[in-house]
Amino acid sequence: MPTAAAPIISSVQKLVLYETRARYFLVGSNHAETKYRVLKIDRTEPKDLVIIDDRHVYTQQEVRELLGRLDLGNRTKMGQKGSAGLFRAVSAFGVVGFVRFLEGYYIVLITKRRKMADIGGHAIYKIEDTNMIYIPNDSVRVTHPDEARYLRIFQNVDLSSNFYFSYSYDLSHSLQYNLTVLRMPLEMLKSETTQTRQESFDIFEDEGLITQGGSVDQADPFAHVAALHFDQMLQRFGSPIIILNLVKEREKRKHERILSEELVAAVTYLNQFLPPEHTIIYIPWDMAKYTKSKLCNVLDRLNVIAESVVKKTGFFVNRPDSYCSILRPDEKWNELGGCVIPTGRLQTGVLRTNCVDCLDRTNTAQFMVGKCALAYQLYSLGLIDKPNLQFDTDAVRLFEELYEDHGDTLSLQYGGSQLVHRVKTYRKIAPWTQHSKDIMQTLSRYYSNAFSDADRQDSINLFLGVFHPTEGKPHLWELPTDFYLHHKNTMRLLPTRRSYTHWWTPEVIKHLPLPYDEVICAANLKKLIVKKFHKYEEEIDIHNEFFRPYELSSFDDTFCLAMTSSARDFMPKTVGIDPSPFTVRKPDETGKSVLGNKSNREEAVLQRKTAASAPPPPSEEAVSSSSEDDSGTDREEEGSVSQRSTPVKMTDTGDSAKVTENVVQPMKEVYGINLSDGLSEEDFSIYSRFVQLGQSQHKQDRSSQQLCSRCPDGVIKLTPISAFSQDNIYEVQPPRVDRKSTEIFQAHIQASQGIMQPLGKEDLSMYREYIRNRYL
Repeated sequence: MPTAAAPIISSVQKLVLYETRARYFLVGSNHAETKYRVLKIDRTEPKDLVIIDDRHVYTQQEVRELLGRLDLGNRTKMGQKGSAGLFRAVSAFGVVGFVRFLEGYYIVLITKRRKMADIGGHAIYKIEDTNMIYIPNDSVRVTHPDEARYLRIFQNVDLSSNFYFSYSYDLSHSLQYNLTVLRMPLEMLKSETTQTRQESFDIFEDEGLITQGGSVDQADPFAHVAALHFDQMLQRFGSPIIILNLVKEREKRKHERILSEELVAAVTYLNQFLPPEHTIIYIPWDMAKYTKSKLCNVLDRLNVIAESVVKKTGFFVNRPDSYCSILRPDEKWNELGGCVIPTGRLQTGVLRTNCVDCLDRTNTAQFMVGKCALAYQLYSLGLIDKPNLQFDTDAVRLFEELYEDHGDTLSLQYGGSQLVHRVKTYRKIAPWTQHSKDIMQTLSRYYSNAFSDADRQDSINLFLGVFHPTEGKPHLWELPTDFYLHHKNTMRLLPTRRSYTHWWTPEVIKHLPLPYDEVICAANLKKLIVKKFHKYEEEIDIHNEFFRPYELSSFDDTFCLAMTSSARDFMPKTVGIDPSPFTVRKPDETGKSVLGNKSNREEAVLQRKTAASAPPPPSEEAVSSSSEDDSGTDREEEGSVSQRSTPVKMTDTGDSAKVTENVVQPMKEVYGINLSDGLSEEDFSIYSRFVQLGQSQHKQDRSSQQLCSRCPDGVIKLTPISAFSQDNIYEVQPPRVDRKSTEIFQAHIQASQGIMQPLGKEDLSMYREYIRNRYL
């Protein structure tokens, strides 16, 4: 029995909805269209949802025969070709769900998608367009005058913007959780047997979403609501929990300061009962006051906080530490927290950032923490020499734009406008035109909060199922407040009340600092089900799902080429100097000014050498002291598109050659050859022999050779070019290796496993010479 699980990578990805007068038939298939499932939806029930799943896997021929029989059986007259009984309603890529207001049910289908990311072979898609179809037939439909208004409120939540899904990857959990689940012992899990042979496995999670309120209640002296919130955080993320509070601390009239005082009181009360090593860490920092100071750099202070946070929590790495990191570890690397396991590192704990709206200040603080964590991740992969990333590099510019898109998305959903203060604003390098944009965004946010916030909240409550329309009860727009929708148990006592002192779940505190959700225990194993597959089943074949050899594809349309690239979308015209995304560049650098000036070229090379060894940010004490002085659709059918969500300035066709020449290195310089030039006779001869080698991969007996010799001259004659019995592009007879080479190879394998061989005198002298030349 295998010891590791393989995720299901291929599933139902294409849907076609067929319509008759009595039923809808939802036919789903995998991407290769080799397996089909059929879902039958009854249309004769005016208010009930009746779905029939026969749980049979059809072939393509069987589905065609089934649809043909349905078409023939639903015609008005037998044998009449003019009136078809089965209509193709719509094609889709997924089902969002079913919803009902005051009449019958609707089905919401994903009609367009776009690939946005790829995580270990799992494709992540963004919803581009949806279609909402009413299920009951018109003959049985019972109309209601308020149905159209509920439908309009529901559609105010735009599913075509910022909604993502995956057929095989769980987006509701972190990568660490998903990979931890796959490493759980399969013998202890519940199994669900399929008709195939049991040689490979996959794990599904079968658990509902648990939500708890995280607000601070002034009428809660024992911090009961906050205790539920932090107990859930300990269960999901482990310890330590670090709170970074960015609200204002000094105000003439208390506004934001009220939140800080209540949060401090709640954290102080809860911490007195926790073990000292797992207490909640509270960091108050008035970011608005630091922004107004001319003597303090906001991002330097945030960088100090980010370094301390990452050192306490660590980060997730799905591989052991590289051997070079073990031999020559960085000073910061040895101070990392988290949990080190044989397969890598686990993050324990989380940073909880908040301001008032949790938009501008929170997004900038989380960007700095993410930038610090990215530096450690790149260092663990061996891509940079030190875990430190500088501003004005291509990698940080790309990362900054990603966080700004993320902040704009949340700000539009919550506040009705884009971010007002961005990273450039806090760096104080934003252009003067940005101030007018900030004013317009502030006015837009004020208008949205004052006039359209109630409608947006009604749409969210209806979309999430917080409010259920019911005949004879007040409508959603008639409620004076939605407080009782979120607090339905305010008029009765809870059957079980938590302890005021032991406010945590006992099982959670036992396994800290590890998160309880990732611990291998009986309670977590009961939530998971193992499905058993044959190891060659296409459901777990990552290669076929990613490369799709069954369809004709173009290299220019592949996702890896169309996604955002630091070299194509962010790097200035200075590739002739240094194409590294970790090189510090000036904002006003151009290709002509740098390439044409020798001194600038030498300066850029010097920047590359000094980027990793740049001085660290000022210490926390220095920053705080200076502040005190101042404190007074898939678009597969429609062609590929760029994966950036922000507008990209397109150049004219006439300038494309110049841009390509400046941005992309010449092919001759990178690869040593130019494919546009003609092949030499020697290269053409090597290629011809390679082709013949691949064509003659099977053995040819003498009879076949005699038949080929009698062929006319126009037919290509294939003759074996090798005397070996097994020699082709797929299989080669292994050569003979001497004993010394075998010993060297075995020593190399043992060194990769941590078993080092004793060094001889020649090895020691060679190593000393290398150290002397390299570092002394």
